[in-house]
Amino acid sequence: MKIHEYQAKGLFRAYGVAVPEGYPAFSVDEALQAYDKLESKTVVIKAQIHAGGRGKGGGVKLAHSRDEVRETAQSMLGMRLVTHQTGPEGKIVQRLLIESGINICRELYAGIVLDRAARQYVFMVSTEGGVEIEKVAAETPERIIKVWIDPATGLTPFQARKLAFALELEGDQVKQAVKVFMALWSVFQAKDCSLIEINPLVVTDENRVLALDAKINFDDNGLFRHPDLLELRDFSEDNPAETEAARYKLNYIKLDGNVGCMVNGAGLAMATMDIIKLYGGEPANFLDVGGVANPETVANGFKIILSDPNVKSILINIFGGIVRCDRVAQGVIKAMQTVNVKVPVIIRLEGTNAREAADLLNNSPLDFIVSTGFKDAAQKAVKAVVTEAT
Repeated sequence: MKIHEYQAKGLFRAYGVAVPEGYPAFSVDEALQAYDKLESKTVVIKAQIHAGGRGKGGGVKLAHSRDEVRETAQSMLGMRLVTHQTGPEGKIVQRLLIESGINICRELYAGIVLDRAARQYVFMVSTEGGVEIEKVAAETPERIIKVWIDPATGLTPFQARKLAFALELEGDQVKQAVKVFMALWSVFQAKDCSLIEINPLVVTDENRVLALDAKINFDDNGLFRHPDLLELRDFSEDNPAETEAARYKLNYIKLDGNVGCMVNGAGLAMATMDIIKLYGGEPANFLDVGGVANPETVANGFKIILSDPNVKSILINIFGGIVRCDRVAQGVIKAMQTVNVKVPVIIRLEGTNAREAADLLNNSPLDFIVSTGFKDAAQKAVKAVVTEAT
């Protein structure tokens, strides 16, 4: 789950991370009220969307007076903001952050993510703040300094000082940075985060170390422990199909292809997407229906997949271990009798009672393409897309 910058800064502030003074605004009037509260009369107006690159897209602007705040808020609220992360469709700006202007001396980077290979967390810093970290990693990887955090011991003060010195900070700046880094780790650990990023972390002309930006992603698997965080979710920023899938307790992620996938088990789902690409197709989604493939679950899966107009064929790839294949087949048949499916459906069922399942599907009056194997299923799904296109 993602949250907005102003919400992330609220969490930072609660844990002792220094951030500029600022207030969210959902209307022009609220933007003006926020401006009136700020001591600085040069302010930054930031569009609040779940995507980076806002500045380049016109979503971050300075205002030097109340009139400029009004004009900028009027033009920014409701605009379609397009960045390299939103794609060409962009995102509609529905809220702003009005924040005190800062005299920036240096721009730095700080972030924490999980290093799955190392089975530890990694804290990264760089002197190249204000630049996309992916670009820094690709062009000048030596400028990214990392320390690995053992989950059992956490970030140590020694490691925090090492990071501060790597940023070429001096004197009181080191002390401030260490406080920021230790606080970031406290947030990360306490709130079950999957990512925390500050880009840029700045040193001001007044020698203060501040989080000028804030990005936090939470591990969805830990949200049951944090009902307060669930209240921060902005459903308008989520993909509607993904939101609907979550309501049905389905694991769905929309992709850019045209072969819809309905699979049980995350590993099999990944393998299914891989083999679709191997045979020249592009998966339209990741959809893991889990261990339950009853008629209701399958029907809901069809609805979610078919909400994507790019889908030209659907591959159902189910391994019957605990769940029997014949019951899955019965579920698919009943689901297709209730859902209007206008694209080819390719079905591959393997495992317990797979032969009985194949008989049920072959004897059904419904128009299935029953596959005899994993490779065969992928090839037929990709071929069906080509057939539909012609």
